[in-house]
Order: sequence, then C-alpha cells, then structure tokens
Amino acid sequence: MDTSSKYRTFAEVEAQGNSEIYEEWGNGVADDLEVLALIDRLPETRRQPNLVFGASQYLGVPPGSYKSFRQWAIVNWPKIEQLARTRTTQTNEAGRTAVLLPLLGLLTGPISLIEVGASAGLCLYPDRYSYLYDGRRYLHPEDGPSTVLLECTTTGHPPLPDRIPAVVHRAGIDLNPLNVSDADDVRWLESLVWPEQEQRRQRLRAAVDIARTNPPHLIRGDLNSAVADLVEQVPQDATNVVFHSAVLNYLAPTAREEFIQTVRSLPCHWIANEGVGVIPKIDAVLATPNEQRTGKFVVSLDGRPKALARGHGQSLEWLR
Repeated sequence: MDTSSKYRTFAEVEAQGNSEIYEEWGNGVADDLEVLALIDRLPETRRQPNLVFGASQYLGVPPGSYKSFRQWAIVNWPKIEQLARTRTTQTNEAGRTAVLLPLLGLLTGPISLIEVGASAGLCLYPDRYSYLYDGRRYLHPEDGPSTVLLECTTTGHPPLPDRIPAVVHRAGIDLNPLNVSDADDVRWLESLVWPEQEQRRQRLRAAVDIARTNPPHLIRGDLNSAVADLVEQVPQDATNVVFHSAVLNYLAPTAREEFIQTVRSLPCHWIANEGVGVIPKIDAVLATPNEQRTGKFVVSLDGRPKALARGHGQSLEWLR
C-alpha cells in the first residue's frame, strides 16, 4: 500500500467517528503530493499516520484545519522527521484491558502477565483498574474503585468474571520500553492520544500514576529472543499468560510466524489482540462476514478467536 492509500485508509477506517481532526488531516495528506513527498523520505516503517501526527503533537502543532497543519508541518518538517526516525508508535491504551479481562477470567489461579510490545506497561495492571460494561455492570479492584474507569460495550454475552483476577507477577518486553517515571516518555505517550480525546489523555495520566506506585519490570529486547527467558522467570504457582495488543502488525510476516511458533511452544496461555489480517491462521476460523470485520481487532486465546473488538477497547463482540 502506498503512502497516500495508507493515509486515506487511516482517515476513513480509523479516524472517522473518533477524531474529526485526524480524519481531515489523513484525507488531506492523501491528496497532497508535496507533503507525501516529505513523508516518503522516511523509512517505510516510519510513515504511519499515528507516528507522523503524534510527532507533530509532541512538537506543538496547533489542532485545527488541514490547511493550518500543512503550513506548520512543511515549516517544521526537519524536526518531525528527526523525531519520527527516533521514536516509534507506542500507544499504551489501558482501555484494551477491558477486552482482555473476559479471557483472563476464563483462567484459573493467580495470574502472571507478560506483555510483548509493552510500551510503558500500562496494560499490565488489569487488576488495578475499574470497568463498566454496557453502562450497568461494574467491576472494581479488591480494595475499591480505581481512579481509572474503563468503559466497554458488549454483544454476544462475553463471560465477564464475577471478580477481577489476581495478578501476582507482571513483566514486559519492548524494543524501546518507556519509563512511567520519565516526564519525556510520558509526554510522548500523551502525544499519541488523538487531539479531541481529552478523556483518554486524563485516563492515561491516571494509569501512569498507578504504574508509578509499583513500576513494571520491563526489559529492552526483541520479542522473539526475549519471551522465553521471561516465561522461565515467573512464579511456579501462577498461571502464565503472554499477551500483546497491536504489536505483530509491526513485524515482518516471517518474524510473526516465528513468534507464534515460539509462544505456542512455551508453558503459557497466549492472548492476542491484533487487527484483522495480522494473524491469518486465526482469522481463517472466523465465521463473521468480512464486511463486519473492517477496522476490528481479533481477540484470541491460545490461537482460537474469541471476540472482535475496537482498537482501544471501546467495544467487544463475543463470538459464538
């Protein structure tokens, strides 16, 4: 897919209904040969809309029309390009735990969580957040309501647990792990939140505060070479879970397959939350019509699809 098509798809599939500003910017870039030429100076893996727009937010682009963004971006392109070459898209959306919780509830015993592509590790705290499903079903941590409330609408009657599973161990892997105690790392995370989504930004800050009270154990490394060592280090009396959200799409197909083979060989459960098309062997089992999968994530347990979800955990469609 060429750069113009990537930005058009981003505008029409991801941004539409979620961010009017990003929708306008995505469509604007898709038709703008001068801006496309600038973006195409970046390595192919660094041309994503979320990275270019996130870098622009980090550098102080005013939210507004595409015309104003275009003028600002052309003047500031050297800074945008430098940042896009050194940073990566590391959206650490705590809301994704809302679609993982029903799968964790299917497992027995205290849980050990290992996240690949962990960013700052905010998704390693499902037991520290509160949840509201369908506007009526609350779930809170054992010590009471959390400062982070994650709302999710559901269909298909997902097996919501009666209580939030206990997490006794948490660790993560990332090529460039972010530190919740580092102000610049947190600023980068905030820059990846879309302009109008102030509620998400406030929720991110609350999740960061929770993580700071007990910082996650994050290691720098490639997921294919590091995941086995982390699994070996978990407590013996815990149920091991390796999980990831919106990570494998950044890997080459051969690296994806290598990871799948590796994680299936380890003594752990495997939860994946990836976009449609990222893990074809799992998608092949879906009975959902193709037109109903557009823009969705496939949530799976041990290689079996269990649900379709929106990318930030806003909704969960449990599959029969």
